[in-house]
Amino acid sequence: MNHIVLGYDGSDFSVQALDWALDEAELRKLPLTVSHAWQWPYGQADEEAKAHLRKAAEHVLWHGADCARSSSSGIRVETDLFEGPAAHRLVELSADAALVVVGSRGLSALPRAVVGSVAGYVAAHAECPVIVVRGPGPLPTVTNPGPIVVSGTEPAASVLEFAFAEAELRHLPVSAPVDLGEWTARHPRTRLEASEGHEHPTLMVVGREHAARFSLADFLLQHAPCPVAVVGG
Repeated sequence: MNHIVLGYDGSDFSVQALDWALDEAELRKLPLTVSHAWQWPYGQADEEAKAHLRKAAEHVLWHGADCARSSSSGIRVETDLFEGPAAHRLVELSADAALVVVGSRGLSALPRAVVGSVAGYVAAHAECPVIVVRGPGPLPTVTNPGPIVVSGTEPAASVLEFAFAEAELRHLPVSAPVDLGEWTARHPRTRLEASEGHEHPTLMVVGREHAARFSLADFLLQHAPCPVAVVGG
């Protein structure tokens, strides 16, 4: 639980994820690990060909880390270059992470893909909460941010704890479809809002089991108007 992990592949979608991961690292006062995975996709290859691909991967990783360092207010930025599947590496890194942040699609995602295979796999298997940031390019500037919205009729305690902690960090209210007297007592600085639909939520939070049962990919990651946090039980 000692760092924020960002999955970065140089795509426009990972640029939004980088912005969000930086915010989380700065709010939580934790270092950021920028992770990039690469692998030779064409079967057998000589070492020279693989060396060229590795050099390109190093450049992608360097670019992401450089953007993070130049945009942050002084947090420590570390790098992780991995040869192999990105999804498996991010799940591995989640074991000692406070949070993993990924874009909803990567460079290899198909235009009609509901959610990138990396994002979907990491959201389902990570050992810590995962935030999937939807959309390409830099995050838009929001002058009047909406609440942290808890999805589901019976959210687990871990989901509520994450939502309230995130709301407290960002000085935002929480919207949830349950009576949260216990939680508002534990987080007196966080306001509770009615659970009616919000046009511009800042973040939606859903439990991992609830997300799987109701098709996270089809329902949330394809249609949510904001980043989605998936939290285990």
